[in-house]
Amino acid sequence: MQDILINWSPQETRVAIVENGAIQELHVERSLERGLVGNIYAGKVARVLPGMQSAFIDIGLERAAFLHVADVWQRSAFAENGNTAQTPIEKLVFEGQSLTVQVIKDPIGTKGARLSTQISIAGRLLVFLPQDDHIGISQKIGSPELRDQLRARMAALVGNDGGGFILRTNAEDATDDELGADIAYLRKTWAAIRQLSFKTPPGTLLHQDLNLAQRVLRDLVTDDTQSVRIDSLSQHEALLAFGAEYTPSSVQRLQLYRGERPIFDLFNIDQEIEKALARRVDLKSGGYLIIDQTEALTTIDVNTGGYVGARNFDDTIFKTNLEAAQAIARQLRLRNLGGIIIIDFIDMVREDHQDAVLAELRKQLSRDRVKMTVSGFTQLGLVEMTRKRTRESLAHMLCEPCPTCAGKGNVKTPRTVCYDILREIVREARQFNPKEFRVVASAAVVEMLLDEESPHLAACSDFIGKPISLQTEPTMSPEQYDIVLL
Repeated sequence: MQDILINWSPQETRVAIVENGAIQELHVERSLERGLVGNIYAGKVARVLPGMQSAFIDIGLERAAFLHVADVWQRSAFAENGNTAQTPIEKLVFEGQSLTVQVIKDPIGTKGARLSTQISIAGRLLVFLPQDDHIGISQKIGSPELRDQLRARMAALVGNDGGGFILRTNAEDATDDELGADIAYLRKTWAAIRQLSFKTPPGTLLHQDLNLAQRVLRDLVTDDTQSVRIDSLSQHEALLAFGAEYTPSSVQRLQLYRGERPIFDLFNIDQEIEKALARRVDLKSGGYLIIDQTEALTTIDVNTGGYVGARNFDDTIFKTNLEAAQAIARQLRLRNLGGIIIIDFIDMVREDHQDAVLAELRKQLSRDRVKMTVSGFTQLGLVEMTRKRTRESLAHMLCEPCPTCAGKGNVKTPRTVCYDILREIVREARQFNPKEFRVVASAAVVEMLLDEESPHLAACSDFIGKPISLQTEPTMSPEQYDIVLL
């Protein structure tokens, strides 16, 4: 069973999804840093890049957004032989052109937002595709017979007014009145967006997706959800009003939390967040994971640690890997890790053990709403997988690179910095002729130059024929130093 906790404050909304007493997902939205996915903008083509089959679009953000040819909607999407007829982007858009675009990926790192010209607007039961005329059914809706029935009902409700629709999973048991109301709401929303796009300049926000608390009721509440608790009276009332209009089935689960303890203390969620930002994840058996997130991919290394509980070595490895598979699935959701993920399980000799670990990993990952693919074990014993990335990971959202190591995760030793300084002094002595060289550095470096490296410092002074003095600067990082010519 699932519980959803909403911790609201004027500057930040945090949502924790708790399953079986443990947090599985954390969603954070800050009022000054709201995600852009789903937003619709009046854009202007800034530059077309035929070599990359893409274009940069100005939508009023700090960085230009990115539009790939595959995300440009084309009415004649299929050729007569059934193959996709991919028109080059230079024939679809031109510099200075005005486009109505939608964000499909938030800006991540140094990359701008990714856009699509195929607009989709999500409602409670349906997703509206105003440029299309296709009726689709969520893959999670069961039998082919039921899918055909729903498609026939939708065709009758949509009529000849145009637009395509996709039925969301929660539309399976909806009545015709409910579906009709959602169709009317979505068409009205699109009409307002179009009208606004005709009279506003490029860079204007035409439509913004719901805030995080509202999206909880629309997207995250399922039949397994026991309760949705929120700790703000004003937001509770706002959600009741929103839910009554758009998600009536979720209103009965909505509760105002009145406890004295902070709502996230109920399941020690703040402590779990701290653990989710750490590199090491300890397993109950004594094993542990090491998770490293880089620009290109995320690696997860599994280690037995202090676990020696099984009857033999093979069983010890097998049980550690099984537990790790469960923990990895949870960490991917909790940390919102996306892109390419490489898992280095402990090497297993038996093929049936490999199959069982892979089956357990896939079983645990099946609870995740995010699209992913999992390959089998490679020749090197690694598991390769991908998880769709639409927003920043938890670490990138809550943290920033260390100013001392600049995100490398390590710094030069004081001895290495000492030798850098000595080489720099010799280099400077060849170009300049001061009376004295003064080294300004951190306390650890100055201490080493005065102690263990004092013979080398003296030899350097003799070699250049100039005195070298030392000065400690407490504000300097271990790698920083300055050489002053006096």
